[in-house]
Amino acid sequence: MAVHYFEDFKVGDIFAGGSVDVTQDAIIAYARQFDPQPFHTDPVAAKDTLFGELVASGWHTASMTMALFATSDIRIVNGVIGGGVEQLSWPRPVRPGDRLTVRSEVLEVQPSRSKPDRGTIRLRVETVNQNGEIVQSFVPRLLVLKRNPGS
Repeated sequence: MAVHYFEDFKVGDIFAGGSVDVTQDAIIAYARQFDPQPFHTDPVAAKDTLFGELVASGWHTASMTMALFATSDIRIVNGVIGGGVEQLSWPRPVRPGDRLTVRSEVLEVQPSRSKPDRGTIRLRVETVNQNGEIVQSFVPRLLVLKRNPGS
């Protein structure tokens, strides 16, 4: 699969990624280290929470999304180098047994005014479950090198 330079991106381009199956063990392991709350770490205690069951941390969802995005068909020449995130939301919880996939759409392509060898692209990245429901959405701005720095 070819890598993409700044000049290759156009507004409206869509990129797809692979998928990951979410397990109870993975949810608990991540949460024990990074987000130790009962609805992420204890299936029994989670029944008495707002969610009523064990759910993944939003940060775990973000980590799984990053892995899927970084290995998707977007394939940026210098890797995924973020310049910030404008929006981040988790409209639905991720549960054990969910299968997550990632899709990205280019929203903006902007050459750098000060550095002629690069530009930025703005994307909408959505993580969806097996039912096509969005479980995470964010809008990152990524740094991308140009193939032809003078263009």
